[in-house]
Amino acid sequence: MIPQTFKEVIDLGDGREISIETGKLAKQAHGSVVVKSGDTMLLCTVVSNYNAADVDFLPLTVDYREKFAAAGRYPGGFFKREARPSTEEILVMRIVDRVLRPLFPKDYHAETQVMIQLMSLDKDVMPDALAGLAASAAIQLSDIPFETPISEVRVARIDGEFIINPSLSQLEQSDIDMVIGASEDSVMMVEGEMSEISEDEMVEAIKVAHEAIKVQIEAQKRLVAQVGAKETREYEPEAEDEAVLEKVKAFAYDKCYDIAKSSSSKHDRGLAFAEVKEALKGEYTEEELEEVGGLVSKYFSKIQKEAVRNLVLEEGIRLDGRKTIEVRPIWCEVDYLPSTHGSSIFTRGETQALATVTLGTSREANMIDNPSLEGEERFYLHYNFPPFSTGEARPLRGTSRREIGHGNLAQRALKRMVPADCPYTVRVVSEVLESNGSSSMATVCAGTMALMDAGVQMTKPVSGIAMGLISDGERYAVLSDILGDEDHLGDMDFKVTGTADGITACQMDIKIKGLSYEILVNALNQAKDGRMHILGKLTDTIATPNTDVKAHAPKMVTATLPNDLIGAFIGPGGKVIQELQKETGTTIVINEDPVTEEGIVEILGTDQAGIDAVLAKIDSLTFKPEVGSIYEVKVIKMLDFGAVVEYTEAPGNEVLLHVSELAWERTENVSDVVNMGDVFDVKYFGVDSRTRKEKVSRKAILPKPEGWEDRPKRDNNRNRDNNNRGRDNRNRGNNNRRDDRKPRENRNDD
Repeated sequence: MIPQTFKEVIDLGDGREISIETGKLAKQAHGSVVVKSGDTMLLCTVVSNYNAADVDFLPLTVDYREKFAAAGRYPGGFFKREARPSTEEILVMRIVDRVLRPLFPKDYHAETQVMIQLMSLDKDVMPDALAGLAASAAIQLSDIPFETPISEVRVARIDGEFIINPSLSQLEQSDIDMVIGASEDSVMMVEGEMSEISEDEMVEAIKVAHEAIKVQIEAQKRLVAQVGAKETREYEPEAEDEAVLEKVKAFAYDKCYDIAKSSSSKHDRGLAFAEVKEALKGEYTEEELEEVGGLVSKYFSKIQKEAVRNLVLEEGIRLDGRKTIEVRPIWCEVDYLPSTHGSSIFTRGETQALATVTLGTSREANMIDNPSLEGEERFYLHYNFPPFSTGEARPLRGTSRREIGHGNLAQRALKRMVPADCPYTVRVVSEVLESNGSSSMATVCAGTMALMDAGVQMTKPVSGIAMGLISDGERYAVLSDILGDEDHLGDMDFKVTGTADGITACQMDIKIKGLSYEILVNALNQAKDGRMHILGKLTDTIATPNTDVKAHAPKMVTATLPNDLIGAFIGPGGKVIQELQKETGTTIVINEDPVTEEGIVEILGTDQAGIDAVLAKIDSLTFKPEVGSIYEVKVIKMLDFGAVVEYTEAPGNEVLLHVSELAWERTENVSDVVNMGDVFDVKYFGVDSRTRKEKVSRKAILPKPEGWEDRPKRDNNRNRDNNNRGRDNRNRGNNNRRDDRKPRENRNDD
């Protein structure tokens, strides 16, 4: 039986469409849709258990996978099947998760899984911009409790014109690359990078994206109306007890308020809150705690959060005693690690990042091999967040999604400030050694200083700051440089990076509905003041990039080599280039440029003499002497009829200096004029038309001996007669030999 399908179409306004279809695939999932744009197709399913998990949070998993078959390709590597998710897939999972998670009921604890799969790929349609739409549509078609539909779009700007969901080729020309997630009335998530745009330009881009999102939400509502809305499932909400709540508030609120106001350190503050909580439990018997102990802990956290928030709103005082616009004390240092190519420490309050820079050739580029994206990164950043940075002891389970996301944000913040003509592959690694708020922004600051310390000629230094928000609907406070606790109890986490001239990257998560653009603009302007303050601290430590790399760091030099000479440079089986690398202590990488049809030779080494030797080898291969020019040569071989000489400016390029070109006088022995190792000048005459060989002359640049023009001339007529007589004799001899070849009987007849 042919299944009944339902479909809605979204018009993007420039001939492009997005369709949402359900009813054909994955019907046992609680909700499923196929989202299509061009030939790109995403299948999204959602399933949620009917029984709550024994946890006090929502165990939500958002999974995004790209199938290589979607692009007509095989997975790379030894195992020919898709395995663990790539960095790019994890980043898509995060941008979808961050919008969905706040919209599930706070007391809904059933395990929930959203799976998004790329099933078909159109090279002109980027699938990640459709993932949020697919996830929301699948949830809307299910009976899972969810507050409101959402969607996500990518916005770019080319020549001042905004484009929704641009192609990859369009994105490469854009000065803005932002993904925005929103509901109908609230922006909830922003992630992106920019080319030093202003705060007003960023807000304008968000508004354009939000209008497009509203259109996509209306399409979801129409699709649900076609199918018929399912009744939201019932689930058992968390138990509540007003009497316990009032008792906890009466006992703990003032104490928590006073602790928050004490301006103590994170450690001392944590101990003080723990003491209040233990004292609170002492107000109950063991039997009562067995019954309501969970509620006591839950309500204590709620009252603690309320006290801290009210302190900020009522008195403008934060947990560490700062005002809302203050940035914590900062100290910085560069060149801390003696053996790295570049290093720095950035410490702000109780957050510390140690950054290192490593320089390499194109061989060390980060290869990207995904169905939707292929290429390489010559600049990349890795972020590590070990458990000791927060005073915890827990096992390491590989790189977390959070580490990948934070590292990507810092990479995007810095990469547009690394010049396109930087010859190196650059790897930055940030080791977070302490964390109490915004280690990703500390990574940006430490990365900037480490790059400048390494001698990477950054266009401009970049700083970053994390902003927070506390609002009760009527009052609000924007917090600069938030603490970890302020991130947890606040209503917004807004990270902004940039130079003195504009924003380079941002990441925003908003936890409340209806955030006005007025508040957003205020937050951006306050963030700018904070960024400029931090940038001043960075430039006080290192104002400009070092003019050269460190003595122990490799120097990179590039040269070009015609494609027809690459084989000679490499040698049979790579013998020549391998021996050259061994002799010079360098690393040599050759990449062919299909546009110029030349080989780009990268030479990496710590010894300048070794690099110069490689360059000399390249010069010798490409050396072409000009007719009429004079060159210095060195004798490398003696022959009876001349000397083999080598151009000193192009070792390996040899030419024969004939004995007749050594001197004006007749030369009986070559060694009478030159010897092995002699260095002198010769004139280049090009290829001799008679011998078809290159001709050089020493005598051509020597003065003629005195009386040379008056020397006896050779009698040409006598020479001609002698030549004729010689020719007659040779002919007579040839005739005799012909006679000898006659049969014997013929010779007798003669």
